[in-house]
Amino acid sequence: MKKAFTMLELVFVIVVVGILSYFAASSFQRNPLREAADQVVSHIRYTQHLAMIDDTFASNDPAWYRKRWQVRFSTAGGVQSYAIMSDINSDGNPNASAGGIIEVAKDPLNPIQYLIGTPTTSFFNNTKPEFMNKKLDLTNTYGITRITVAGGGTGSTANRILFDSMGRPYRGDTNALNGGVIASPADQIAITPITVTLIDSNLNTMVITIEPETGYTHI
Repeated sequence: MKKAFTMLELVFVIVVVGILSYFAASSFQRNPLREAADQVVSHIRYTQHLAMIDDTFASNDPAWYRKRWQVRFSTAGGVQSYAIMSDINSDGNPNASAGGIIEVAKDPLNPIQYLIGTPTTSFFNNTKPEFMNKKLDLTNTYGITRITVAGGGTGSTANRILFDSMGRPYRGDTNALNGGVIASPADQIAITPITVTLIDSNLNTMVITIEPETGYTHI
Protein backbone atom coordinates (compact mmCIF):
# COMPACT_ATOMS: atom_id res chain seq x y z
CA MET A 1 0.00 0.00 0.00
CA LYS A 2 1.43 3.41 -1.05
CA LYS A 3 1.93 5.98 1.65
CA ALA A 4 1.06 9.61 0.84
CA PHE A 5 0.47 12.89 2.59
CA THR A 6 -3.10 13.71 3.41
CA MET A 7 -4.52 17.07 2.40
CA LEU A 8 -4.57 18.09 6.07
CA GLU A 9 -0.87 17.34 6.44
CA LEU A 10 0.00 19.34 3.31
CA VAL A 11 -2.01 22.31 4.52
CA PHE A 12 -0.30 22.10 7.91
CA VAL A 13 3.17 22.07 6.30
CA ILE A 14 2.28 25.04 4.07
CA VAL A 15 1.04 27.02 7.08
CA VAL A 16 4.20 26.26 9.09
CA VAL A 17 6.47 27.21 6.16
CA GLY A 18 4.51 30.45 5.72
CA ILE A 19 4.92 31.38 9.37
CA LEU A 20 8.67 30.66 9.29
CA SER A 21 9.04 32.66 6.08
CA TYR A 22 7.28 35.64 7.66
CA PHE A 23 9.62 35.72 10.65
CA ALA A 24 12.68 35.19 8.45
CA ALA A 25 11.65 38.08 6.19
CA SER A 26 10.95 40.31 9.18
CA SER A 27 14.41 39.72 10.56
CA PHE A 28 15.94 41.00 7.32
CA GLN A 29 13.83 44.15 7.08
CA ARG A 30 15.87 47.35 7.15
CA ASN A 31 15.81 49.27 10.42
CA PRO A 32 17.37 52.68 9.69
CA LEU A 33 17.26 53.75 13.36
CA ARG A 34 19.24 50.70 14.44
CA GLU A 35 21.64 51.11 11.51
CA ALA A 36 22.28 54.71 12.55
CA ALA A 37 22.86 53.69 16.18
CA ASP A 38 25.25 50.90 15.20
CA GLN A 39 27.22 53.34 13.05
CA VAL A 40 27.42 55.97 15.80
CA VAL A 41 28.61 53.35 18.30
CA SER A 42 31.30 52.24 15.86
CA HIS A 43 32.47 55.81 15.31
CA ILE A 44 32.51 56.62 19.02
CA ARG A 45 34.71 53.58 19.55
CA TYR A 46 36.91 54.73 16.67
CA THR A 47 37.23 58.18 18.30
CA GLN A 48 38.31 56.51 21.53
CA HIS A 49 40.86 54.46 19.57
CA LEU A 50 42.29 57.60 17.94
CA ALA A 51 42.57 59.30 21.34
CA MET A 52 44.44 56.36 22.82
CA ILE A 53 47.01 56.12 20.02
CA ASP A 54 47.41 59.89 19.58
CA ASP A 55 48.21 61.44 22.95
CA THR A 56 47.96 65.21 22.47
CA PHE A 57 50.08 66.12 25.51
CA ALA A 58 52.61 68.86 24.78
CA SER A 59 54.58 70.52 27.57
CA ASN A 60 54.86 73.76 25.61
CA ASP A 61 51.09 74.03 24.99
CA PRO A 62 49.00 74.98 28.05
CA ALA A 63 45.76 74.03 26.24
CA TRP A 64 46.94 70.68 24.86
CA TYR A 65 44.01 68.82 26.47
CA ARG A 66 41.48 70.60 24.21
CA LYS A 67 43.05 68.88 21.19
CA ARG A 68 41.87 65.44 22.29
CA TRP A 69 39.86 63.50 19.73
CA GLN A 70 36.13 64.08 20.03
CA VAL A 71 32.74 63.31 18.52
CA ARG A 72 30.94 66.58 17.82
CA PHE A 73 27.20 66.34 17.19
CA SER A 74 25.68 69.15 15.14
CA THR A 75 22.44 70.57 13.74
CA ALA A 76 24.24 72.70 11.12
CA GLY A 77 22.55 72.88 7.73
CA GLY A 78 19.24 71.84 9.28
CA VAL A 79 20.27 68.19 9.65
CA GLN A 80 21.37 65.95 12.51
CA SER A 81 24.98 64.98 11.90
CA TYR A 82 28.35 64.57 13.57
CA ALA A 83 32.07 64.82 12.96
CA ILE A 84 35.12 63.12 14.45
CA MET A 85 37.74 65.78 15.03
CA SER A 86 40.64 67.13 17.03
CA ASP A 87 40.13 70.83 17.76
CA ILE A 88 43.70 71.96 17.09
CA ASN A 89 43.07 75.71 17.26
CA SER A 90 40.40 75.62 20.01
CA ASP A 91 37.83 77.51 17.95
CA GLY A 92 35.22 74.78 18.41
CA ASN A 93 34.82 74.13 14.67
CA PRO A 94 36.14 71.44 12.35
CA ASN A 95 38.66 73.07 10.03
CA ALA A 96 40.22 72.31 6.67
CA SER A 97 41.56 75.66 5.63
CA ALA A 98 43.70 76.68 2.71
CA GLY A 99 46.55 76.88 5.19
CA GLY A 100 46.46 73.13 5.60
CA ILE A 101 44.75 72.72 8.98
CA ILE A 102 42.98 69.37 8.83
CA GLU A 103 41.16 68.65 12.09
CA VAL A 104 38.71 65.96 10.95
CA ALA A 105 39.58 62.25 10.91
CA LYS A 106 39.64 60.30 7.67
CA ASP A 107 37.18 57.47 7.11
CA PRO A 108 39.14 54.22 7.67
CA LEU A 109 36.78 52.46 5.23
CA ASN A 110 37.25 55.11 2.53
CA PRO A 111 40.44 57.15 3.12
CA ILE A 112 39.62 59.75 0.46
CA GLN A 113 36.69 60.93 2.61
CA TYR A 114 36.62 62.65 5.97
CA LEU A 115 34.33 61.85 8.89
CA ILE A 116 32.14 64.94 8.77
CA GLY A 117 28.47 64.98 7.82
CA THR A 118 27.41 68.53 6.91
CA PRO A 119 28.80 71.46 4.93
CA THR A 120 30.52 74.10 7.04
CA THR A 121 32.46 77.13 5.86
CA SER A 122 35.38 76.22 8.12
CA PHE A 123 35.73 72.84 6.45
CA PHE A 124 34.75 73.97 2.91
CA ASN A 125 33.11 70.61 2.15
CA ASN A 126 30.53 72.52 0.16
CA THR A 127 33.04 72.64 -2.71
CA LYS A 128 34.84 69.33 -2.30
CA PRO A 129 32.61 66.22 -2.03
CA GLU A 130 35.31 64.18 -0.29
CA PHE A 131 34.93 66.59 2.62
CA MET A 132 31.31 65.61 3.28
CA ASN A 133 30.53 62.03 4.26
CA LYS A 134 26.84 61.30 3.68
CA LYS A 135 26.86 58.45 6.21
CA LEU A 136 27.37 60.98 9.01
CA ASP A 137 24.37 63.01 7.82
CA LEU A 138 21.93 61.03 9.95
CA THR A 139 18.85 62.93 8.80
CA ASN A 140 19.14 62.33 5.06
CA THR A 141 20.71 58.87 5.32
CA TYR A 142 18.77 57.32 8.21
CA GLY A 143 15.79 59.62 8.86
CA ILE A 144 17.02 60.81 12.25
CA THR A 145 15.22 64.01 13.25
CA ARG A 146 16.82 64.68 16.61
CA ILE A 147 19.94 63.81 18.61
CA THR A 148 20.24 64.52 22.33
CA VAL A 149 23.40 64.23 24.42
CA ALA A 150 22.93 63.95 28.19
CA GLY A 151 24.64 62.80 31.36
CA GLY A 152 28.30 62.70 32.26
CA GLY A 153 27.81 64.48 35.59
CA THR A 154 30.04 67.36 34.44
CA GLY A 155 27.38 70.06 34.37
CA SER A 156 28.17 70.68 30.70
CA THR A 157 25.46 70.86 28.04
CA ALA A 158 27.95 70.49 25.17
CA ASN A 159 27.13 68.08 22.35
CA ARG A 160 30.71 66.84 22.38
CA ILE A 161 32.26 63.67 23.76
CA LEU A 162 36.05 63.61 24.09
CA PHE A 163 38.45 60.84 25.12
CA ASP A 164 41.87 61.02 26.75
CA SER A 165 44.88 58.80 26.12
CA MET A 166 43.52 56.21 28.58
CA GLY A 167 40.18 56.05 26.77
CA ARG A 168 38.23 57.88 29.47
CA PRO A 169 35.26 59.97 28.26
CA TYR A 170 34.73 63.67 28.84
CA ARG A 171 31.74 65.88 28.10
CA GLY A 172 32.62 69.51 27.55
CA ASP A 173 33.31 72.28 25.05
CA THR A 174 36.66 72.90 23.36
CA ASN A 175 35.84 76.38 22.07
CA ALA A 176 38.18 78.69 24.00
CA LEU A 177 35.62 81.52 23.83
CA ASN A 178 32.77 79.59 25.46
CA GLY A 179 32.01 79.76 29.16
CA GLY A 180 31.82 75.98 29.46
CA VAL A 181 35.21 75.34 27.88
CA ILE A 182 37.31 72.52 29.34
CA ALA A 183 39.69 74.42 31.63
CA SER A 184 42.22 71.78 32.71
CA PRO A 185 43.35 68.25 31.78
CA ALA A 186 40.92 66.57 34.21
CA ASP A 187 38.08 69.08 33.85
CA GLN A 188 34.74 67.72 32.56
CA ILE A 189 35.70 64.05 32.90
CA ALA A 190 32.56 61.92 32.98
CA ILE A 191 31.59 60.56 36.38
CA THR A 192 28.21 59.19 35.26
CA PRO A 193 27.23 57.52 31.96
CA ILE A 194 26.88 59.78 28.92
CA THR A 195 23.89 58.99 26.71
CA VAL A 196 23.33 59.80 23.05
CA THR A 197 19.69 59.38 22.02
CA LEU A 198 18.70 59.10 18.36
CA ILE A 199 15.07 59.91 17.50
CA ASP A 200 13.37 59.28 14.16
CA SER A 201 10.30 60.88 12.56
CA ASN A 202 8.00 58.34 14.25
CA LEU A 203 9.46 59.28 17.66
CA ASN A 204 11.15 55.90 17.97
CA THR A 205 14.31 56.14 20.04
CA MET A 206 17.63 54.35 20.33
CA VAL A 207 19.86 55.13 23.30
CA ILE A 208 23.65 54.80 23.14
CA THR A 209 25.51 54.77 26.46
CA ILE A 210 29.17 55.63 27.09
CA GLU A 211 30.28 54.40 30.48
CA PRO A 212 32.49 56.59 32.71
CA GLU A 213 36.11 55.62 33.37
CA THR A 214 36.26 52.85 30.75
CA GLY A 215 34.49 54.62 27.88
CA TYR A 216 32.74 51.36 27.01
CA THR A 217 30.07 52.22 24.45
CA HIS A 218 26.92 50.17 23.90
CA ILE A 219 23.24 50.28 22.91
